[in-house]
Amino acid sequence: MIEFRIEDRFVVLVYESEQGDNDWVYGKLEQDGYIYLKNTFNLTKKLLWDKSTKTSSTPQNISFRSKNNSVEFGVAEKINGYYKFLKDVLLIDNDLYIHESISLTHRTFTAHRNVSIFRKFDELAKSDIYIGGDHENCIPNKDFVSLIKNFPNSYELNKYVLARVSGVVRTYMETKVDAEEKYHQYMDKKASVVGQDLYNHFSEFETYKYTAIYNKLEKMLNSEILYNENQWQDEILQIILLIYPKYIHVFKEARIKDIYSNKNRKIDILLVDTTGNTDIIEIKKPFDKCIVTMNTYRDNFIPLRELSGTVMQVEKYIFYLNKCGKHGEDALTKRYENELPLNFKIRITNPNGIIIMGRSNNLTSSQKQDFEVIKRKYKHVVDILTYDDLLIRLKSMINHWGK
Repeated sequence: MIEFRIEDRFVVLVYESEQGDNDWVYGKLEQDGYIYLKNTFNLTKKLLWDKSTKTSSTPQNISFRSKNNSVEFGVAEKINGYYKFLKDVLLIDNDLYIHESISLTHRTFTAHRNVSIFRKFDELAKSDIYIGGDHENCIPNKDFVSLIKNFPNSYELNKYVLARVSGVVRTYMETKVDAEEKYHQYMDKKASVVGQDLYNHFSEFETYKYTAIYNKLEKMLNSEILYNENQWQDEILQIILLIYPKYIHVFKEARIKDIYSNKNRKIDILLVDTTGNTDIIEIKKPFDKCIVTMNTYRDNFIPLRELSGTVMQVEKYIFYLNKCGKHGEDALTKRYENELPLNFKIRITNPNGIIIMGRSNNLTSSQKQDFEVIKRKYKHVVDILTYDDLLIRLKSMINHWGK
């Protein structure tokens, strides 16, 4: 039986044989200089703890002394609220620090089938291991407890072995049971170890980010007359890249070949995503009356010339891109190679378009309904957004992350 006791600033490992006879321990220590318990603790003669010497010396320097009922070893010393365990005791390369608030039992160190938990940690860790407390790289106590609770036991290991064997055997013959399926069913019922909650960790930052974007856009819309066309596009592009983080490169006036007229065409703004695929965006200053007509035609509000012309312009850009094929991909990659990561390739794979223009806040409900029909008509090619659509989208993101 192994227990732990805190004495002054030291952790003492207390071992007592189940048969109550500890003579073999002292014999082993005299003969070999160490004993090895539960495939985890490497305990040497010089670590033997003397209750009568409550000095400030470290456990390594405590002298040999026999005990009648148990054998005790000094295995850790308290430093800044953590118990620092000796590397040689656990046979690990990194230092182990366990916070003083954590109750120590042999299950803290040894899993089923006498698996040394911290030797497994040590195989993965590149630096010192901290359990609990407020150290910046610590594993929180609740996560550590959950990990220990879900450490593979004998039953689980047996199921895993059967599943692996079953996967091979079922290839050649029928089996009595589907061991693979049973293993997966067992694992589905078993709680998994939960990692850091990144969602909540970044929620405050995301709320701040989208609030800042919303305020910036609202301020721009209230003073759009102060911006020229190029300045407006540059400002809105910053917002778009934050709302659509898949885009990592923006190229203005990207030149492509029109193979039908043998001319070079310029795409106003070309977007490139993380995989190198291209899309097109058109950004227009937010004139009020550029979306749908004020009056109906055969009981329908129809798109105004500014909107239909912009849609046509984007569709032609997409047409030119698709037709230039691999030659166009190579030409764009070569043209912007100094602005792209090494070996990054620009690709043309059914590009889509984004149009940002106009305001919809002053439209009637009937106008908005017909405008929605227009947007959905082009949805497979072009995503049409008004600046009020952007504000609504940002507001939704703020509310979502603000929860």
